[in-house]
Amino acid sequence: MNAGKNRDKNLEAFKILVVDDAADSREVIQAHLAEEGYLVRTCASVEQALQILSHAAFDVIITDLRMPKTSGLELVRHVRQNLDDVEIMMITGYPSIEGAVEAVKTGAEHYLAKPFTDTELLSAVRAIIEKLLRKRLAAGAQSAASDYGIIGESRAMQNVFKLIGKAGDSNANVHISGESGTGKELVARAVHYAGARRSAPFVSVNCTAIPESLIESELFGHVKGAFTGAGDTRTGFFQIADGGTLFLDEIGDASLAMQGKLLRAIQEKTIYKVGSSRPTHVNTRLICATNKNLLQLIGKGLFREDLYYRINVIDIPVPPLRERGQDLLLLVSHFHAKFAKELGRPVPFFSDDALRQMMAYHWPGNVRELENTVQKMVLVAEGQKIELADLPATMKFCATPAKRLDRSLAEFESEYVRDVLASVSGNKTKAAAILKIDRKTLRDKLK
Repeated sequence: MNAGKNRDKNLEAFKILVVDDAADSREVIQAHLAEEGYLVRTCASVEQALQILSHAAFDVIITDLRMPKTSGLELVRHVRQNLDDVEIMMITGYPSIEGAVEAVKTGAEHYLAKPFTDTELLSAVRAIIEKLLRKRLAAGAQSAASDYGIIGESRAMQNVFKLIGKAGDSNANVHISGESGTGKELVARAVHYAGARRSAPFVSVNCTAIPESLIESELFGHVKGAFTGAGDTRTGFFQIADGGTLFLDEIGDASLAMQGKLLRAIQEKTIYKVGSSRPTHVNTRLICATNKNLLQLIGKGLFREDLYYRINVIDIPVPPLRERGQDLLLLVSHFHAKFAKELGRPVPFFSDDALRQMMAYHWPGNVRELENTVQKMVLVAEGQKIELADLPATMKFCATPAKRLDRSLAEFESEYVRDVLASVSGNKTKAAAILKIDRKTLRDKLK
């Protein structure tokens, strides 16, 4: 499939610095790479590049060899001595074996001679990105989780870690928001174990898993004979978590009646068991989570505004997987190692094409969906490598092509045929079946 056009934000995380003293060359390279979805910055000299690199990070550096004042080789030396996890491609209008050898010895592992076509440029950059993917996936297998036991190095997750630290130092109630499958309970546990309450209980309750008729009894407890079936006095979750943390997941689904009782418990720090008029003091820290917009629910009269401000003293928004950039590689590596250990045997690795497509996918189920996908793939894959064709059908064609109206119908058809062929690993019989044409027609179109 066309691996670049209109990439997901995950793939836009690949940043490229182009260093060339020729303005027209910089513009052409930038235009082609930007169209593929990469974030591209350009400069005209090694001196400018060094200044940029002093405060900005890049995945790939493309530099001309011969430039006024300072050679591109000096830039390569600087990068290799001072920066990690950066790929370098040398381009030159004076190609020679000696120049290529010197560039490689200096540390530029990729070499492209001018003049080059846009296809040659994009193929070279894709090969570099594939190498980066492999390196980072391998590094991810050795990468430790954060101090909070949560995997993530993206800027979005670093913000979550900062908020966890602040919440852990406080006894304030916490509200964790985020889509389903983003790991809100992991964040809640991290807040609990980051604070002074870590030695006390952490009690997790899913508000949607308890029938409305029983939730008051489950949260606050009941006395013997309070209702039919109450054969013994029972301690509720609020009291069980006394001194520790009570995590209420899906708080947005609690009824208005239940919300009122929660508000009283928070305000008065006391609870009343069902069937009892005697208050019980509790020192319980509340952490609530939801995948719903509570402010919208307030506007519809479905959630109490006074309760919202009581539980939302500290707000921790957990980003969806699609906004976490290359955290996906770390998570794939983590789950891959996890299932290999559980199975007690080596499991298939993901190919570069499969990884690229997984990064382009929207992941509506977030980390939970990713874990399930990795588990399914390592269990059902028949070869030693999981290819693009092995991915779920919804994932293979997830990228939406850019709506460019300056191309002919033949160009659109050509791109679509190539995408289908790539999705089945070049199998022309399968591709023809998907396209609903015979193999001869497919051969003609490929010509």
